[in-house]
Amino acid sequence: MAFDLVVRGDLVLGERILERGYVAVKGGAIAAIGQGAPPAADETADHSGMLVFPGLVDGHMHTSSSTGWPGIEGASMSAAAGGVTTCVDMPYDVPRPVTDAAILAEKIEHVNRLSHVDMALYGTLRKDGNVEDVAGLVAGGVCSFKLSTYEYDPVRFPRIDHPTMLRAFAEIAKTNLMVAIHNEDQELVEKLTAQARAAGRTDPIMHCRTRPPITESMADLEIFEMALETGCHVHIAHSSLARGFALAEMFRNQGARTSGEACIQYLCMTEEDLIRLEGFGKCNPPFRTREEVERMWAALTAGKIAYVSTDHAPWPRERKLYAGDIFAVGAGLTGLQSFAPLMFTLLEERGLPLTLMASLCAERPARFHGLFPKKGAIRIGCDADLMVMERGAFRFDATKIQDRENARWSPYDGMAMRARVAATYLRGARIWDGERVLARPGTGRFVPRQHGECFLG
Repeated sequence: MAFDLVVRGDLVLGERILERGYVAVKGGAIAAIGQGAPPAADETADHSGMLVFPGLVDGHMHTSSSTGWPGIEGASMSAAAGGVTTCVDMPYDVPRPVTDAAILAEKIEHVNRLSHVDMALYGTLRKDGNVEDVAGLVAGGVCSFKLSTYEYDPVRFPRIDHPTMLRAFAEIAKTNLMVAIHNEDQELVEKLTAQARAAGRTDPIMHCRTRPPITESMADLEIFEMALETGCHVHIAHSSLARGFALAEMFRNQGARTSGEACIQYLCMTEEDLIRLEGFGKCNPPFRTREEVERMWAALTAGKIAYVSTDHAPWPRERKLYAGDIFAVGAGLTGLQSFAPLMFTLLEERGLPLTLMASLCAERPARFHGLFPKKGAIRIGCDADLMVMERGAFRFDATKIQDRENARWSPYDGMAMRARVAATYLRGARIWDGERVLARPGTGRFVPRQHGECFLG
């Protein structure tokens, strides 16, 4: 067989690293994997001495929550530069969330026209619980569903009340798809926020104080009880607490299909960072204590966490500026371009194997969203999605973010990193060369869910 491309380097293959390895590509897919002298190919990309990971799969991001579907273009450029070859995009878009098959089809058209990387899509439901649209969304290719226990907007990002949530879970359970939940108790958060405002406390730390851990745990218990009742696979979209993963395990032991993910900020950022970063460190749920960060790592190393994501939300810079009222600042962080170097650095600092990044940031999110084996691994038959990492002493520079100018900010700006993304390949084509995005809008494709199996790890 004549190969189109051979990529050489140290391959990160799930449980081991294959030194001096190669990946041979044919027709955009991985056709051979080996070690030593590579086979002949039309093109050879020699990354000897560097690590070749599977392209990352970010299971949680928002391309269109602030700018609408045109945001797909810039966010996907940032993904390409960060080694993220598949994005799983949230449905809470401006001005309309993805609540039925017609809206989904419109978004898919924009993805296929604008995206630089491949993209899978979440679906959601309206506040009134239009469960009759679940089947159409599934037929249209959504990989998962997203609902919320907290309301940011009654149309774009509504709170789903308990009776409607229960009905939705029962319907989604028939599809075997996962439903991820934004997990904060609205009644508690609203009361604590009103009390803080009445006391004149609108400084940054009050974002943490008005969203204490109990606001997450109460929401977790509600959704997991409904998971047990309905048989639906219910997933915490972003647990900032190790307790969330313990609760998911407890309910699994009782027969429920429950899981949870950690966003990378909860593995490294603390309340002190929110005080330092002000609005540029505001996200929901908020950063926790140093002690909680350590508990999160204990959960990760014990295999309790489904996968790690970014919750990338590229708010315009002006929406993140703190002017005395932390509650008026938009909640969300940029994270796609920093994802790989940051995760690499955090693992190395703790002496943990880099194979964890291939698992938690590529294969496992692909499995949870039904995209495996097409996505998520260096494996024969998979799409030839690869990320090449070069070791060294680097600093993350937010001005280099590949997105619109007012989205070039990061909570990780200036942070020391132990590696950088030297190249990214999407289906065998180089889309990032370490300095420039080589892909054009429309290089990326919509990726429908590949199967209806439920994966719990």
